[in-house]
Amino acid sequence: MKLQAEVAGPDFADWTGLHRLLVESFGYMEGRIDPPSSLAALTPEGLAAKAEREVLMLVRYGARVVACGFAAPRRPVLYLGKLAVTEALRGRGLMRQMVALAEEMAREGGFEALELQSRVELAENHAAFAALGFAETARTAHEGYDRPTSVTFRKPVA
Repeated sequence: MKLQAEVAGPDFADWTGLHRLLVESFGYMEGRIDPPSSLAALTPEGLAAKAEREVLMLVRYGARVVACGFAAPRRPVLYLGKLAVTEALRGRGLMRQMVALAEEMAREGGFEALELQSRVELAENHAAFAALGFAETARTAHEGYDRPTSVTFRKPVA
């Protein structure tokens, strides 16, 4: 079965499955990142509302969502968030496909770059984003923190 990144259509309704994918994919961060992920406050209904404001990208295996991400216009960049790939399918290029889809959307929309953030503690994610052509551009702190908690990455689109 071919796995291909796509933009979710208006008929997408598996918000519980999407939520489960994100919770499972972000689970390894628990206890590693401070502050905790904003995912803890996000419900399936919250994901549906997010998809009304942002573009939901999916990879499906049959009817099951196995990778996802959101793309939000924040001119001059297209911001990528909640990127996740199910553990069993990591290393098969699904994230690369979603980034390529986002690049296409960014070019068509006249954006200069893709941008995303990763927590400071997640060095393995930083390496993965670098391998996808992203470069670190900033470090920022969440409200109430006196040290950097997030790393911002950008990838220019041509």
